[in-house]
Amino acid sequence: MADEKVKAPAEEKAPKKASDSGKGKGKKKDASAGSVRIAAEGETKVSPSKTPRLKGLYNSKVVPSLMKQFQFGNSMEVPKLVKVTINCAVKEAVGNPKVLDGAYDEIMTITGQKPVLTRARKAIATFKVREGNAVGVMVTLRRARMYEFLDRLMNVALPRVRDFKGVGPKSFDGRGNYSLGLREQIIFPEINYDKVEKVRGMTVTIHTSAKTNEHARALLTELGMPFRK
Repeated sequence: MADEKVKAPAEEKAPKKASDSGKGKGKKKDASAGSVRIAAEGETKVSPSKTPRLKGLYNSKVVPSLMKQFQFGNSMEVPKLVKVTINCAVKEAVGNPKVLDGAYDEIMTITGQKPVLTRARKAIATFKVREGNAVGVMVTLRRARMYEFLDRLMNVALPRVRDFKGVGPKSFDGRGNYSLGLREQIIFPEINYDKVEKVRGMTVTIHTSAKTNEHARALLTELGMPFRK
């Protein structure tokens, strides 16, 4: 009788332990599945991208400075960067289109974006150029890549130019756009000098929303463009 009384409670408790453990496993599976879904959504949708340094500088310092300098009544009136275009013309491509491959790869390395081929709009018999011939490569940068490229251009690439004394302060077109000519692509640290087939130049055009040259010059100056004095 004593043995029966001892065994009976043990038999009754055993099923309860099994059911409790089963519930616990079910909860763990649901929690882990939910955490996986949340992580996946966070990686693709929720997680914000890192703000470029130059963009942060524009919001924190450039906008208040220009509002005070030109007495803008609204921050929306402050000029801003719209896009940056990099154009590399290759005159040798008229006789040998394969030379465009090197320019294509170098511009893509510098900007981090695939360029497009530029073609002649008119035939020029003097230079043996036919309409539609590929004569260069071009890329247009906007948003984060635009700010990152300008940051590297102003603070890394331009200071590496030999005997650099600043860029010309008058290369504006009257509509708030500024063009800058570079003679060598090797001033960018992304370019491996040992793999360069030929030194090439390029034209960098900075498009802004400014309505006057004065406003555009002030914007680029505040962002750090090293204008010649």
